[in-house]
This record gives sequence, structure tokens and C-alpha cells, in this order.
Amino acid sequence: MPYSEIERQRDDSGVVTITMNRPQKLNAYTTKMCEELSEAVDEFARTDADRVLVLTGAGRGFCSGGDLSGHFEALKATTRRLGHAAVMREGMHPLSRRLFALDKPTIAMVNGPAIAGGLALALLCDLRIAADTAILGDTSGAAGALPDEGGAWLFPRAMGYDHAFRMVALGEKYDAATAHRLGLVTEVVPAAELREHTMTLARDLASRAAVTVRIAKRIMRRGLESTFEASLGDAEMAVVMNNDTEDAQEGVKAFLEHRRPRFEGA
Repeated sequence: MPYSEIERQRDDSGVVTITMNRPQKLNAYTTKMCEELSEAVDEFARTDADRVLVLTGAGRGFCSGGDLSGHFEALKATTRRLGHAAVMREGMHPLSRRLFALDKPTIAMVNGPAIAGGLALALLCDLRIAADTAILGDTSGAAGALPDEGGAWLFPRAMGYDHAFRMVALGEKYDAATAHRLGLVTEVVPAAELREHTMTLARDLASRAAVTVRIAKRIMRRGLESTFEASLGDAEMAVVMNNDTEDAQEGVKAFLEHRRPRFEGA
């Protein structure tokens, strides 16, 4: 589909880059942007040749949260009950569910402010590579709003309950180094090196055994919400699916022959 608020690019290695493209608003999301992002994520999910997703923003920002311009006027004009909830159910929440459900690796390339819902989008990715100039946090509480885009679940798991509560209640924002120390960021690199560093990492991930990476992500995600015994059971079933794949056999063969494996995604 043609996009107006995002851009989608794919390179020959199977890395798909989705760019939120409202730079004049620091890529604040709208319902339309969420719909376009959801469609782009769905396309990535169903295309086997697409191996790794990189999510980023155009211009100076990653995503500054929801675009509130005209928001309350639109809610006043509707006759629907629970209008605020409907906006979330039809916009950001379906996108959050899609990103969370992906079993392919995802990387947030945080090039600028990632605030509130923007921070939630970054945390929905497996890895977050931030420019040293990036700012991350949640200002919802300072504006009398809530971390309703998924942050209430994501923030405590990333940084611990106490830090998450303080960030939301006081509306705090952090520089990249502090965000890294708190667990919101995987890695911080100089802004001038952000794209090259992130794409090198993404292409490295794309070169790995695709089925193995996807199964590993699934069982690790499930493990966060299950017992140790249940995780061991998942691992037993996972090896049945994984170890007979051509890539798994190639990996063992390459190890025994002391060479780099040539994975084909099979």
C-alpha cells in the first residue's frame, strides 16, 4: 500500500527499515501512522525473505508520543462511548500487539527523542541502539495522562518498578547514557555512527540461521512469563522443530570444519 506517514525500505540482506515520517512533529504518532505501521509490520511478518526489522524516525526525532493536536476536539465531536479507549483500541494498541507478537528480530534505531508512546515503541523492539544525543522518557504523568500505549507493562520490566514509577509520576526524561544505565537502551553510539552501526548489526542478525533465531526469540519471550520448568518444556519442543532444519545441520557441519556457516534460511 502507498504510505503517507511512514517509509519502508528493504535491502538485499533482508533488513527492512520502517521510518516514521512526520519530522515536523518529531514523528508524533497519529491513528493513520499507527495503521500504516501495522500494515508494514504485517507485511514484514508474512514475508520469509524479510529477516530483521529496523524501526526509526525521520529528522531529529524517533517518536515523541501521540500527536494531541486536534485530539480532544475530535473526541468531543464523536458520539461514541469511551472515546479515549476507542482511540487506543483502534490505533496504538493493535500496533503494539503486532510488534510484541513478532518472532523475527527487531531493532529500534533511536535517533532522537523517544517519549511516552515513542519509548513504548522502542521497548517493543528486541534491541535499542541509541544515538548519544537521544532523549528517552515518559512525560505522561506531568501532563496528567497515563502510560497507556503499553508502557505500564513495558517500563517496569525494562527498568524496575521503582524507576518506572518515578519516571511516569514525575514525567522524567533522560539522556542516552542515563537511559542505558536504567536499562531502557541496549547500546549508545555517537550520533554520526548510529545508522552505520545499527545496519551492520541488523545485517549480521539477518545472516544468522533464521528459523533458529525466530524460535529462540519465541521461547525466551515465553520464558519471561512462565516458570523454569515450563521453559524447559518449551526448549524440548523447540529443538524438535529446529535441529533438523538445513541451517542447523549446516551450523554443526561448519563448526566441525572450522569455517563460517552459510545459512540459507531453511
